[in-house]
Amino acid sequence: MTTDSKAKSDFRSATESKKAPKAVADGVAGMLLAFAEVSGTPDQAFRALTTNEVEKWWTIPGVYHLKDWKADLHAQGRWSVTVALHDGKQLNEWGEFCEIDVPNKIVMTRRFGANPLLGERETTLTYRLEPSAHGTLVTLREEGFIGRSEAAYGNAENWEKVLGWLDDYLGG
Repeated sequence: MTTDSKAKSDFRSATESKKAPKAVADGVAGMLLAFAEVSGTPDQAFRALTTNEVEKWWTIPGVYHLKDWKADLHAQGRWSVTVALHDGKQLNEWGEFCEIDVPNKIVMTRRFGANPLLGERETTLTYRLEPSAHGTLVTLREEGFIGRSEAAYGNAENWEKVLGWLDDYLGG
């Protein structure tokens, strides 16, 4: 048996189901961890997450889409986006970049104008982008949910969707 054939039959090898976005929340610690292997390079994923490209892919048709993305992409630079709901309501989301390491890491704060589970509480997002056999391994950690475990679990479910949309967008 060659090394290649061993790797393909090894239960630890990557498969489509292992590549799919996954997330888990720790409601007591107030954090979540999500990851996915997405198509595209770390540069492409970084750009899709930090520029107005988010307006092209971060959407649920018939529910909401993002618009008016603005970002001053450096440490202490501010960012904001409008969440346009299908019913005509608009919500604001904003924060600050804490650390930028192009194309490997993004650390940013995030607040919502009216989140029913979170209010205006600030969370901190850390994205790590690493080259992988399938394109880019995106690992996301979001912290700041202490006392809001329902929001942590809900956001974990949402991040699985968002990372799937990112993969679809980068995969063309």
